[in-house]
Amino acid sequence: MRKSGVGLSLGVLIAINILNFYDRNVAGALAEPIRKEFGLSDTQVGLLGSAFVWLYALIGVPLGLVADVWSRKKLLAAGLIVWSALTAFAGFATTFPLLLVSRLGVAVGEAVVAPTATSWIGDLFSSSQRSRALALFMLGVPVGGAMSYFFSGPAAQAWGWRTAMVIAAAPALLLAPALLLLHEPERGAAEHRRQGPTAQSMLAVLRIPTLWWIIASGALLNFNMYAIGTFLPAFLSRLHHVSLSRSGMLTGIVYLIGGVAGGTLAGLWGDKIIATKRNGRMTLAAWLAVAGAPFAFLGINLPSTDTALAIVLLAVAYGALNTYYGLVYSSIQDIVAPTQRGATMAIYFMFMYIFGASFGPLFTGILSDRLAWRAAHAAGAMTMTEVFKATGLQQAMLVIPALSVALGAVLWAASRTITRDMDRRENAAISLPSTS
Repeated sequence: MRKSGVGLSLGVLIAINILNFYDRNVAGALAEPIRKEFGLSDTQVGLLGSAFVWLYALIGVPLGLVADVWSRKKLLAAGLIVWSALTAFAGFATTFPLLLVSRLGVAVGEAVVAPTATSWIGDLFSSSQRSRALALFMLGVPVGGAMSYFFSGPAAQAWGWRTAMVIAAAPALLLAPALLLLHEPERGAAEHRRQGPTAQSMLAVLRIPTLWWIIASGALLNFNMYAIGTFLPAFLSRLHHVSLSRSGMLTGIVYLIGGVAGGTLAGLWGDKIIATKRNGRMTLAAWLAVAGAPFAFLGINLPSTDTALAIVLLAVAYGALNTYYGLVYSSIQDIVAPTQRGATMAIYFMFMYIFGASFGPLFTGILSDRLAWRAAHAAGAMTMTEVFKATGLQQAMLVIPALSVALGAVLWAASRTITRDMDRRENAAISLPSTS
């Protein structure tokens, strides 16, 4: 495929991933007006995020298997249409159950993105270039999240949160046709060694030690990312006393500056370090995860008078977490065959979402409610107020730096096994001339 075609394909896939995370984060961006309209607790707000994750994780496995044998372009286009339609449907929900149904529909559509797009990118770029390509693709996480918070909060303040939901769905009208015009590459097209018909079974893939360390790391990462996405705007509104519009803008700044900086640096460092140290991507990811923890701790604990400093510290912490994608996702592709990348990513996503992302919003919400009541009881109050809700949420969010340290430890363990697993995969491949 020509370089221009590769660039266009990557550009469209990045745009789709930006919309993916825009629509995924819109419920968090609008959490406060939704909570107040429906009279929800933080536990119910967390349930919106966790229910999304449970279905997303489970439906992703069969969709990942489909992505390895059917047209990734058609599957991704179908998912894009489904999740956008259900995002818009949320704007017409009149009850909490209907709102929950809309988020479940979004989960079904968005579950196709990771297995189809990462497999597609793996066939566009060789191993030495994948960190940058996948890091660019995964900039959809911070950029999409930032745009959701930048636009959804102000739109909700101007026209209501329902209109903001409909606006979030609109870009699909342009992206779906653009996707269908792309050329889909042959599976394994970018490999110097092409995998033969005797590729490992998925059962053998699940015996790869590094994959299980990566799955565990994904669970820890996604707990933090979904806790941040669901509760950071509420944290800023309650503790730092900013408006709905400003809380969205400040959250967007954390996502955009921290996320883009972290993701970009990870892509550059990842492709550079792999040339001299085969386990370098995983080692670097481990150190960066730990390095972000103190910034998160300080940013969460600052008083309401230090909003600007809190945003800087939280942006650094979020940036450290975002380095994960370019470094770890490219490592997954180094240990499994091209014909099994879609299914492997789906299995990875299933475990990390069920055991990580699903607990992030729900556990943080439950912990916030309990700590808020503890603060109220300690003050001798008989009723819950926004002051106690702010205290509870601030204390609950301290789980984020603690799990960042645990994430670093798990990634370090993965760095101890990945070289052997890369050798195993390369030895299993059949040497054929490259077609890239």
